[in-house]
Amino acid sequence: MRYIVLVSHGEFAPGLANATSMLIGQQKNLLVNSMLDGMGADVYVEHFRELIKDISEEDQVILLADLAEGSPMTNALNTLSEAGLLGNTVALAGMNLPMVVTAAMLDEELTDRDAVREAILEEAHNQLRAMQLDIGEDDEI
Repeated sequence: MRYIVLVSHGEFAPGLANATSMLIGQQKNLLVNSMLDGMGADVYVEHFRELIKDISEEDQVILLADLAEGSPMTNALNTLSEAGLLGNTVALAGMNLPMVVTAAMLDEELTDRDAVREAILEEAHNQLRAMQLDIGEDDEI
């Protein structure tokens, strides 16, 4: 099975999970862990261990985080390493809604880590764009 694990500071990860379910329905393989304001790393790691307890070495993990070198990502990677799951993990930072939706909709047959990583990043990059706004004098804002 492929698990998509969202980690973030504050309520960002749960918010993305909620928005994802609004767009494509609830995903049973979408797991969320947040480092809330005032939460210590030890509590966060305890919650993360509980979150991944049913993931086996036969499963694939897509770990998406808000910041590359933030505490949620580094603690999640350390915990995945302790559990022996890094070898089948794709870890990406700077998560956004297109990344999460793309990860959730990936074909289960696509198991190559590089291909999974590229598919998610390509869609994330495709969605980053400046919107051209041509506002005339008569346009309402």
